Amino acid sequence: MEAGNARLARIAAHMRPVRTEESSIRREYTRAKGASAGFKVALLGACGGIGQPLALLLKLNPLVSTLHLYDVVNTPGVTADISHTDTTAVVRGFLGQAQLNAALEGADLVIIPAGVPRKPGMTRDDLFNINAGIVKTLIEGVAKSCPKAIVAIISNPVNSTVPIAAEVLKKAGVYDPKKLFGVTTLDVVRANTFVAEVIGVDPKEVNVPVYGGHAGITILPILSQVSPPFSFSKDEVEYLTNRIQNGGTEVVEAKAGAGSATLSMAYAAAKFAEAALRGMRGESDVVECAFVASEVTELPFFATKVRMGRGGIEEIFPLGPLNEYERQGLVKLKAELKDSIEKGINFVQKSTK
Repeated sequence: MEAGNARLARIAAHMRPVRTEESSIRREYTRAKGASAGFKVALLGACGGIGQPLALLLKLNPLVSTLHLYDVVNTPGVTADISHTDTTAVVRGFLGQAQLNAALEGADLVIIPAGVPRKPGMTRDDLFNINAGIVKTLIEGVAKSCPKAIVAIISNPVNSTVPIAAEVLKKAGVYDPKKLFGVTTLDVVRANTFVAEVIGVDPKEVNVPVYGGHAGITILPILSQVSPPFSFSKDEVEYLTNRIQNGGTEVVEAKAGAGSATLSMAYAAAKFAEAALRGMRGESDVVECAFVASEVTELPFFATKVRMGRGGIEEIFPLGPLNEYERQGLVKLKAELKDSIEKGINFVQKSTK
């Protein structure tokens, strides 16, 4: 027994310097990334198909110092699992409605993927009937516990859930349109990927702006503004536009009832969160496409390029020059997007009468 204890003591003594050195290296890495004064991020819906991989990606982000994971089921297990990863972010789990306010208290950035995923045959109206109430409840918590936080909504249908959030925040007297975003980054990620396949380059070298909304024909890839510049044939434009607009359905059908786009959505949401945090840190020229309150068109919300800063949106860019195909697409999407926006607004107004 004594020999065994002595051996354990030698192992422990040998390991201490390694752990100290590792901690020192991590501290230096964190300073280099500018995360020594990181941000508190609250992830609502952390245990779902999007939430779990997104939670892991956020835990890996050196700009995140504290990560609050909230859901109505399974949060303790997911929190324990993710907390074992050796990155600097501190993870805390919150379970159920009673702990929502605690999960949100002091958050700088709130990300909301909560709700049900789309299944084969399910329309976005079907999603609305379930997810609208979920988003309304969560935003009521935001209004109470962290009204100055930047809010990024993933829960579908985004074209309606963002207006829902705006109306809830207005009624609470804390609405700041510069701090409310619908995350449409997945449309951009898909566009970059599919265009890169066609022109034969690294997707990381491609940037395709995607305007409008975040469902079907409301998704309008602006291929005439692709970077690097490229001239597409009519067939290529139609193929790419249709595939980008129906990317979600492509995944839903491929999964055959087992889920929707979860991994790619988590990746895209992590990209958006990174941009938001970089803007909050004060970096310049952080530009992403997002569905926001806008005067770019006659619609009250519209997805276009926005420049992000310490207080959220610092600039909303105009549409820029569009070709005839894109102008026609813009006309087609407006009626559907208008209906979706009004549906979200009416939901809140009816539920509070």
